[in-house]
Parts: sequence; C-alpha cells; structure tokens
Amino acid sequence: MRVSTLLAPIFIIAGVIALSSFYIVDEREKALRLWFGEVTAVIDEPGLNFKVPVLHEIVKYDDRILPLDTQPLEVTMKDNRRFDVDAFARWRITDVVRFRRAIGSGGENSARSRLETILNAELRKVLGDVDSGKLLSADRVGLMNLIRDASRQKAAALGVEIVDVRIKRADLPEQNLEKTFERMRAEREREAADEIARGNEAAQRARAIADRTVVETVSEAQKNSQIIRGEADAKRNAVFAEAFGRDPEFFAFYRSLTAYEKSLKGSNSTLVISPDSEFFDYLKSDSGR
Repeated sequence: MRVSTLLAPIFIIAGVIALSSFYIVDEREKALRLWFGEVTAVIDEPGLNFKVPVLHEIVKYDDRILPLDTQPLEVTMKDNRRFDVDAFARWRITDVVRFRRAIGSGGENSARSRLETILNAELRKVLGDVDSGKLLSADRVGLMNLIRDASRQKAAALGVEIVDVRIKRADLPEQNLEKTFERMRAEREREAADEIARGNEAAQRARAIADRTVVETVSEAQKNSQIIRGEADAKRNAVFAEAFGRDPEFFAFYRSLTAYEKSLKGSNSTLVISPDSEFFDYLKSDSGR
C-alpha cells in the first residue's frame, strides 16, 4: 500500500512529462522548435512531433493569408490636395526563421505594426508623386500595384510577403471639404465664363459674316437689277425708236395717250391748260370742237 502510494505521484509526473513531450502542428500552421531561444528546427508539415520538455520551446505561426487594416492616413498629393486614405493589405509569413529573428517574440501583432509602418510610408511616397485625379480614376489600380510592389520589397526582410494592397477609401478631410467645393465651384464658374466669352465671340464673328453676306448679296442683286433694268430700257427705247421711225404720227399719238392716262387719273383730276394747247390735239374733233 505504501509502495503504490509512493509510485502514484511518480506515474503522474511521468505522464505529464510524456504528454508535454509531444505537440501537434496544424495544417494551417508552421512551427519553430527553439533551444534556449535558438532555432533548432522548422516544422512545416502537419502532424504529431516530439520535443524535450522544458528545454524545447515551440512557437507556432499562422501559415494562411492574413489581413492588415491600417488606420486612415492623411496624404498630400502632388497638386497639394489632401486626402484621408484608408487602405488594407493581405500578407503571409513565408520564412518563419527570418520572421522570428526580425520580429522576435512579438509575433503577428508586432509584425502588423511593422507592416503598417511600411505600408503608410509607401502610400505617402507613391501618392505624393501623382495628381489627385489618378487616385479618383481607374489609374488607382496601377497606384495600388506600385504600393504593393514597393512594400513587398521592404517586407521581404521580415520574412513576410505582401500579397495584395487595396485602397478602400480616399476622401477629402472634413475641414478642407468646403474650401475644396468653393475652389471647384470657382473653377467651374471661370470655365463657364470662358465658354460664354468664346461663344459670344463666335456669335459676333458669325453675325458680322452674315451682315457682310447680306450687304454683298443685296449690292449684287441691286447691281444685277440695274443692269437688267438698263437692258430692258434699252430694248424698250429701241422698240420705240423703231416704231417712231416706221410711223412717227402713230408714235406721237401713242405718247399723247400715255400722257392722258397718267395726267387724268382719279375721279377729280383738274388741269388748267389753254384750250389751244398741243396737249389736246388728239382730243379735238375734225370740226375743231
């Protein structure tokens, strides 16, 4: 009875030591086996593994792609416009030994802090070299790729790969929003005034051309009408001359009738002329009355 009582604690201790001598690495993890802080083995295959209790320390790291959400960052663009940029990244640990030596015992939380510093620095550098129009257009994809590649180079020293970088939001700071709107409104008003001035100038040119065309057309028409009228008068006079040459008496009679028609128009026309005037030669009868 006394022997079993004495052996029970020994068996318990032995069982605890035996259980603590084994550890499991999940398929989503990688592990480091440390001997007094020095890396002695990298376990990147899932399964059951052995260690020396107390002497060996097992550190596990996530082997999946991990998120990194940064705090909003104020960035000044090349055209001096400021934006609050909210970005995020996706990263993974590629070299656990280098990661352990660079980050130390801080693990993934310390790595996130270091990566956020790298990402913010590249955001300021890349976005500071371009105008705000590129950030607000389809060119944003190219900018994100530049930030990703530059961050990836620096993150490689930590044993980390930056898989992707995305800009979630790019807004104007609240205190600059109203001033920006006023500046945009002033620019649009200036552009509108320029367009109106150019339109008025074009209208004046078109109106001047139209007026000149009218004057030229009317002058040409008047000239042509004068030519036609002159030609008609010449033909008429030629006809009259020919008629006069053939029968002078009839031509004098025709001209007298025309004079009567023009002079005696109206119902109350009055002429004061001597009765023996030549004007009445063709109104006199053969008896002289």
